[in-house]
Amino acid sequence: MNTSCLCMLLYFLCTFHRALSANFIDVDVGIVLDMESWIGESIHSSIMMAISDFYGRNNSYKTRIAVHTRDSKGDRLQALSTVLDLLNTVKVKAVIGPETYIGSELLGSIADTAKVPIISFAGKSLNEYPYLLHIKEDEISMAKSICALVESYKWRDVVYVYEDSDHGSELLQNLFELFQDKSIRITYRIAISASSENEQIVKELHKLMSIRTTVIIVDMSPSLASRFFPNAKRLGMMSKEYAWILSQKTIDILQSTKFEVIESLQGAVGFRSYVPASRRLHYFTKRWNKKFTKKVHVLAIWAYDTIWALAESIERVGVRQNGTLLLNEILKSEFKGMSGELKITEGNLISNGFEIVNAVDHGERIVGYWTLSKGITRTHPSFNDVIPNGWTVPTSHGKKLRIGVRTKLNLFFVNVVYDTQKNVTNATGFSVDVFNTCLQALPYEVTYELVPYTNGSFNDIIQKVYNKEIDGFLADSTILAKRYKFVDFTATYTDLGLGTLVKTNRKDMWIFLKPMNVNLWLTFFAFLIFNCLVIWAIEAMNHESESTSSQGIGTIFWLIIMTIFSAQKEKLTSNMSRFVLFFWLIMVLIMITSYTATLTSLLTIEQFEIASKGGTVGIHGNSFYRGVTVNNKQRQYYAYKDYADALTKGGKHGGADAIVDEVPYIKMFLSKYSNGDYAMVSSEPITSGFGFIFAKGSPLVADMSSEIAKIREDGTLKNLEKKWFDTVFLELPQDSSSKPKTMSLERFAGLFVISGVSSFLALMISVIYLIRAKIMEVQSIIQM
Repeated sequence: MNTSCLCMLLYFLCTFHRALSANFIDVDVGIVLDMESWIGESIHSSIMMAISDFYGRNNSYKTRIAVHTRDSKGDRLQALSTVLDLLNTVKVKAVIGPETYIGSELLGSIADTAKVPIISFAGKSLNEYPYLLHIKEDEISMAKSICALVESYKWRDVVYVYEDSDHGSELLQNLFELFQDKSIRITYRIAISASSENEQIVKELHKLMSIRTTVIIVDMSPSLASRFFPNAKRLGMMSKEYAWILSQKTIDILQSTKFEVIESLQGAVGFRSYVPASRRLHYFTKRWNKKFTKKVHVLAIWAYDTIWALAESIERVGVRQNGTLLLNEILKSEFKGMSGELKITEGNLISNGFEIVNAVDHGERIVGYWTLSKGITRTHPSFNDVIPNGWTVPTSHGKKLRIGVRTKLNLFFVNVVYDTQKNVTNATGFSVDVFNTCLQALPYEVTYELVPYTNGSFNDIIQKVYNKEIDGFLADSTILAKRYKFVDFTATYTDLGLGTLVKTNRKDMWIFLKPMNVNLWLTFFAFLIFNCLVIWAIEAMNHESESTSSQGIGTIFWLIIMTIFSAQKEKLTSNMSRFVLFFWLIMVLIMITSYTATLTSLLTIEQFEIASKGGTVGIHGNSFYRGVTVNNKQRQYYAYKDYADALTKGGKHGGADAIVDEVPYIKMFLSKYSNGDYAMVSSEPITSGFGFIFAKGSPLVADMSSEIAKIREDGTLKNLEKKWFDTVFLELPQDSSSKPKTMSLERFAGLFVISGVSSFLALMISVIYLIRAKIMEVQSIIQM
C-alpha cells in the first residue's frame, strides 16, 4: 500500500513538472567564447552555474534562457561570423561575448542594426553604440590606478611595454593624458607582437637596458608575458633596481602553472579587479574549487552576475518585446551581486577598484587597494624590500658617479686637493658645499668620486660628459644655451648675469649738491621763505594767540627749518598755520627720500661713467664673453689682485676704469677686498648664473634643481654664501649702468604747486576771517 502511494505521488509530480515545463517560454541567448582558453572555459562554466542557480531560486518565472554556445577558437573573424549567425539564423534576443577583442565600431554597428544587446567582455568602450555593453574593467580606471601608484613613489619617468595589437594603445592614450597632468613622462615605449620569437623579445629587452628609466609598465596578454618575463629574468632585469607594473590584463600571468614563469615575476606588482568579500562569493568559490584547480577569474564572477541581470530583465519585459525594452531594462539593473554592486552606466561596468598585488615568495600577496574615491590604500609598507629609484646611470664605472673637477679653478668655488696617503681627490669651496648639501638631501643615496682634470677648458670637460667618460661636472659652470646641446644643467645656485666693478671715488667734496639742479635748490629755498612768511602772517592775524609778539618771523623761520629734522618744539596756535605746515612736511619728506636715493646712486656710479665714455674696461682672460660684451678698450686680467691693481691705477695709467665679470665672481672679489674701496654698480642678466652639469637625460638634474630651490627658500644657500663671501655690497637696478638723472624742478613742479596753492588758500582764508572779525567789531561799536 505504501509503495503504491509513493509511486502515484512520483507520477503526479512528474506530470505536474512536465505541465509546468510546457508553460515555460524559452528565450534564445547566444554565447560566443574561446572554449579552448581558460578564460573562455571559466566564463562558460560560470554562466551555466548562474542559470541553474537563478531558476532554482525563481522556479515560478515564465521565461527560461536557452543557451546557444559557439566556439570562436580565439579567432576574431570566427567570433564575428558566429555573432552574425546567431543574430540572423537563431534570432537570439541577446549575445554574451566574445571575450576576445573585436573592433568595437564593427561589433557596435552590428548590435545597433539588429537592435539586440551584445554584452562583451573585451573591446574599447564607445558611447555612440548603445546596444554594445561592456562587462570589463574600463581603461580609464586602470590608467588612474597606475598613475596613482607611480605618483605615490615620486617616479617621474616610466617606460611602457605593450602588446602590438589593434587595442593595445587605449591604456597608453589614457596614461599619456594623466601623466601629463602629474608631470610624469613616458620616456620610452615598446610594442611587441604576440607572434614575436624569443630573439626579438631579447632584442627589445636590450633596448630597455640601455636607457636610464627602470619603472616599466607592462600591458600584454598572459601568453606573451609568459615568454617576456623569463627573458627579462635571464638578462638580470628583475632585480631590485627595476620596478615592474602589470596591468589588469597582464596580472593573470600569476595563475601560470610554469615554475619558470612564476619565478621570473618575483617583485613585480600588478592590478587585479577588486571583488568585495561576501557570503555568496565564499560559497561560489567553494563550489568552483571542487570542480577546477585554478582560481575563479574575475570575468567569470562578472558573467555570473550578468546572467542574473539578463534573466531578470527578460522576465520583466517578456519575450515578445523588442530589443529596446530589453536594453533599457538591463541598464536599469542595479543590485548587489556576487561581484558587489553591479551597475552599468553609459555601456560600461562601474569599477569597484583594484587590488594591488605583489608577486613574492613564488606566490602573491595583496599590498594595497585603489578606489576612485580614496586612491591608494596600503596594507603593506611597500611592494618590495627596497623602493627602486626609478632610474639608473648606465655607465661602466660601477655604482659611484664619476664627477669631473678642474684643479685650476677659483679656490672660493672649487678648491681641489689630492690626498696622497688615501690616493683620493677631495674638494672644498662654495660650489662643493652646495653640491653636497643637495646630494645628501635626496631621498636616495648617491655616492660619487672626483675625477681631476689639470688641463683643458670648460668646453673640453663638457665634451667628456657628453661622451659619457664622466657622469657630471662640479665647477662654477656658467649656464649657456649652446652648452645644452651636449649636457643638462641644474637650476642656478648663484646670482644671474654680468656685473660691473668700479673703484669708488671719494675726491668730489661738493657731490652732495649734485642730486638737485640749481633751479630746484633755488625753488626749494624760495618756498621755504614763502611758507615761513605765510605762517608768520597767519599767526600774527590769529586773535586767539596770547604770544603773538614772541612768534616773530625769526622764530617762525627756525620752526620751518627744523621740520626737516622733525625736531621743532614751537607750537602753532592757528589751524590754518598747521594746514600750511602739513603740506610743507609732505613736500620735505618726498624731497629728502628722492635726494637720498639719487645721492646713493651718484656715489657708486660716478667712476663707471669714465668707462662708458670710452674708458678702459677689464675682463677675465678666460671668460666666454671676452671681446663681445663691451665696445670700450679691453684689458685682460687673470687674478683678483690684478683687478684691484688695475682699478687703483685707472685707465689712463695702464689700468682699468671698470671690470666686467660674472656677478658671483664680483661678489667673491668684494668679500676679499671688503674695505669699501670697490663697489658693483650695475648688473645685466645676460647669463643664467652657475649650475651643476650632468649627462643628458640624467634624473639627477631635476632632483638637484628641486633641492637647490629648497635651500634657497629655507635660507641654507644664503648661509653658505655668507660662509664663503661674508661681505655687504651695494647693487643697483639692472638699468643703472647709465648716470642717474639729477632731480630737476620739472619733476617736482606738481609738488610745489600743491604746497603753494595750499599756503595761498590758507593765507586768504585767514585774511577773510580777519576782515570779517574787524567788520563785526566795528558793527558792535556802532550799535553801542
